[in-house]
Amino acid sequence: MVIPESCPACGSTRYKKNGHTRHGKQNHWCKNCERQFSAGADNHLISAERRAEIANLLRERISLRGICRAVGVSLTWLLHFMVDCFASCPAHLHFVQKKANKQWIWLAMDATTRQIIAFHVGDRSRASAKALWSEIPAVYQEHAIFHTDQYEVYNGVIPAERHKAITKKARKTNHIERFNNTLRQRLARLVRDTLSFSKKVENHIGAIKFFICHYNLEKAAALPV
Repeated sequence: MVIPESCPACGSTRYKKNGHTRHGKQNHWCKNCERQFSAGADNHLISAERRAEIANLLRERISLRGICRAVGVSLTWLLHFMVDCFASCPAHLHFVQKKANKQWIWLAMDATTRQIIAFHVGDRSRASAKALWSEIPAVYQEHAIFHTDQYEVYNGVIPAERHKAITKKARKTNHIERFNNTLRQRLARLVRDTLSFSKKVENHIGAIKFFICHYNLEKAAALPV
């Protein structure tokens, strides 16, 4: 049996045995930072540079097991890191347990900056349209003009004086359609007939939000000063 020299999180040598993992490895509990860890080769600290690299890979169309193979981390570690990344997204940016549980992404984009100002994951009902509208910042609700397709659920949700239902020929929704394509190309979870569907709604929404936050930062950096 391999005996760890210290806690991989804080480096403390004050730890005790704490049962076994589901794989049969001896589990330990750090008395200093209260982290649980097991003995073995996986107990190494992952540098900030490597974490940044893994975070970038999470925004690409790569499976989780593919990331594990590429960078040499365990799936358990990656799942915990992924959840931490999703939780770090700001709350103000404003699936799926099985593939039969279909979900749609509702998006609102600033036509000038090309940044996503709000999104919602849900069904295609008026309730989802209302949920999207509630996520849109007040300054947009009060002053912006919203161009949508002619889907009827928008009527009565977006104030009539701020809403223009148009056809594709008007070329006012091109950028949002292009972003939809970007999402499908970059996130494996959104590809039709994929094996990479999310088992938890929270992770599905988190993956989308994680990508959108990075996308908005890229757009902000490209804006003229």
